[in-house]
Amino acid sequence: MEVSSEIKKSYQLALDVRENAYAPYSNFKVGSAIKFKGHDKVFVGCNVENASYGGCICAERNAILNSVATIGKSEIEYVIVVTHEQEPAVPCALCLQTFAEFYDPSVPVYLANLDGIKKVVTFKDLLPIPFNSFTS
Repeated sequence: MEVSSEIKKSYQLALDVRENAYAPYSNFKVGSAIKFKGHDKVFVGCNVENASYGGCICAERNAILNSVATIGKSEIEYVIVVTHEQEPAVPCALCLQTFAEFYDPSVPVYLANLDGIKKVVTFKDLLPIPFNSFTS
């Protein structure tokens, strides 16, 4: 799939941070990179597991929490998710619902594996009816 040089650089960030994932229980390492409108910095995150499972955090939410702590609430420009699967995995429902606080439904989500970006979808494709659609 052909993507811009900016997306390629962000993919590399997500691929690199994936190596830092702490996944001793699932062995499913995930890296994520998120770019916000009006900001140059790309925020990254990796999954961090915990024996209690409820204490785990996904790569995508890790990146979102990092961004909020650094720049406050901003609107997502794009998201990249990297896994080792041949068919790249999509963000889980908890991550998608978290994204719903920060995105326009048409924002692209790039799905990638260790070989590169394989697919692009929109948030609307992945979460057509977020909880906050009932509160506005």
